[in-house]
Amino acid sequence: QVQLVESGGGLVQPGGSLRLSCAASGSGFSIADMGWFRQTPGKQRELVAGISSDGRINYRDSVKGRFTISRDNAKNTVYLQLNSLKPEDTAVYYCNAGIKRLGTSSYYDYWGQGSQVTVSS
Repeated sequence: QVQLVESGGGLVQPGGSLRLSCAASGSGFSIADMGWFRQTPGKQRELVAGISSDGRINYRDSVKGRFTISRDNAKNTVYLQLNSLKPEDTAVYYCNAGIKRLGTSSYYDYWGQGSQVTVSS
């Protein structure tokens, strides 16, 4: 069974930093794109940053220059470094990965359990 397990998150003051991690556990799979989404109550989940298997990266405009996504393919892990945090970054952050089980032909979306990030003084 493949799972995405997140760590990090928490309460931070405006201007502070946090680092989120998300590791895929299990065996017998390959990972394509990975990314981070966030969601606040009553709103749609939105893409924050994505990274392809060959390292191409995209960010939503509001986090460019402040957040950095990276991945370690050997560890099946994706990271999100959040710097210069603002109150409007407060949300539950979810990691996402396109994963294919070995012996199958299709990739499916997997999601982490969610990590609360609260930016407040």
